[in-house]
Amino acid sequence: MEPFVLRDAHVTLSVPTLADVDQVAEACTDPEIAAWTVVPSPYTRQDAEGFVTQMVADGWGRDTMYTWAVRPAGQIDGPVLGMMGVGVTAGAPGADGAGEIGYWTAPDARGRGITTAAARLAADWALSPDGLGLTRLQWQAYVGNWPSRRVAWRLGFRSEGTLRRYGMQRGVLRDSWMASLLADDPRGPSEPWPAEAPVPGAGR
Repeated sequence: MEPFVLRDAHVTLSVPTLADVDQVAEACTDPEIAAWTVVPSPYTRQDAEGFVTQMVADGWGRDTMYTWAVRPAGQIDGPVLGMMGVGVTAGAPGADGAGEIGYWTAPDARGRGITTAAARLAADWALSPDGLGLTRLQWQAYVGNWPSRRVAWRLGFRSEGTLRRYGMQRGVLRDSWMASLLADDPRGPSEPWPAEAPVPGAGR
């Protein structure tokens, strides 16, 4: 599939390019991104180049992973505020209609609702008959990643529990949360916010 742009009044999603390498490299040195994602750590400019020229390009070319840079509204080539991706799930029951969403947010873009807006665009496209036409979109995060969980909760993802030693991060298996959003689910919180969660900030 050829890369395309998703946009609304809040954000623009467009494919990351070589012009974004320095920004991606800088963002991915953030300790929070290293702690909760599978990016290499320490992260180098060479890692960012490989991400843009190989991982992103191959994902679109093979129709396995669709990755966008999150940018300000109306700016196709604007600053990178985060990264948003939808991958097609393979080798699992119901995989023909399943996918997974993932994202990270640059430090200076947090607390503004940007990731929620971007994730809504990506999820709506993935579940729409005019997009990927998935029946199920899942979200997974290592236990303790409350900001990521809050984004998924705002979009209507329903918790399916904790999977022990499920998510691999740099050779180590970690406990993971799992939640899902179906094509006909409402796009808003479908269950109470967990009582054990830390008091949330203004958004992410």
